[in-house]
Amino acid sequence: MRKFLFNSAMIGVVAGGWNIVQATRHGPRDWRLLLTWIGWGLSVAVAVGNVVKDADEKALTTGTKKK
Repeated sequence: MRKFLFNSAMIGVVAGGWNIVQATRHGPRDWRLLLTWIGWGLSVAVAVGNVVKDADEKALTTGTKKK
């Protein structure tokens, strides 16, 4: 869990999510808002994938793999 909390990509995704929540609360609701949420969801997927990939690469170099 710590690998997700302290990763800079995940911190950026959380900050971006906060901005999108604020835009949803105070801004107009149109097709651009939907595209913003879709883009944020893709960013989350990429960030999680990078964290998992980095953890796997680190496990391969150290010779241990946690499940």
